[in-house]
Amino acid sequence: MRRFKYYALVTGASSGIGLAISRELARRGYPLFMVSNEKEKLNEAATEIQAEYTVKIKILCMDLSQADSAQKLFDYCAENNIQIEILVNNAGIFFFNDVIDTPPFRMETMINLHVLTPAMLCRLFAKQMIDAQTEGYILNITSITSQMMMPGISLYGATKSFVRCFSRAMRHETLDRGVSITAISPGAVATNLYNLPPRYMKPGLGLGIIMKPERLARLALDKMFQRKAEYIPGGFNRFFTFLVKSLPGFFVRKIKKNVLPS
Repeated sequence: MRRFKYYALVTGASSGIGLAISRELARRGYPLFMVSNEKEKLNEAATEIQAEYTVKIKILCMDLSQADSAQKLFDYCAENNIQIEILVNNAGIFFFNDVIDTPPFRMETMINLHVLTPAMLCRLFAKQMIDAQTEGYILNITSITSQMMMPGISLYGATKSFVRCFSRAMRHETLDRGVSITAISPGAVATNLYNLPPRYMKPGLGLGIIMKPERLARLALDKMFQRKAEYIPGGFNRFFTFLVKSLPGFFVRKIKKNVLPS
């Protein structure tokens, strides 16, 4: 296994997609800088990965939903001589609720975590990579909901849409200067983010509607290293995205009224 000199920074690294990406990066020989607000889980994950792959691992427990968290994280790297070659913006939250029924503090938390912090981390670390004249990669985890105007996930989908559009646009600013930015838009993933009951998880995995995080991690990193602009993993997800975008507005409202929780 090849060993790399510079670190891969993964946010939301203590569980779910972030943990799977961290493990896959370690398998490929990258030292890790794992960041999460779940201290106990973060310590356990780092210990487990280090024992399995013997790569260097640094961890930091930090709440990335604060307005100044991106700058604090960047400064921490500078103060501790942690040079970043790969940035994975993965940290996120999910809740299902109409916007008017969502407390303002929850809206602020999601917007900061999904929009402000990833955008600022891209800005700070991309500039550092370019100034250092080192090849760099940024992987931004979005969602197929970034292309869906669906009730109940209005805020979630909109924040993921920002990340997707921002990634595509900023990529044109950095690609010729050595930094590739890739947006990955997964559908349902077998993690605890969506709190899916087990009775839905197993058949969803069998039908390919739900993807295991380990498979998503491999696909996402493959596309990132291939310097792809954007990718929606899974044929079903690509078809489903097209289908939902084609639904007329009155039908979407009918679904909300009769099917979705109110």
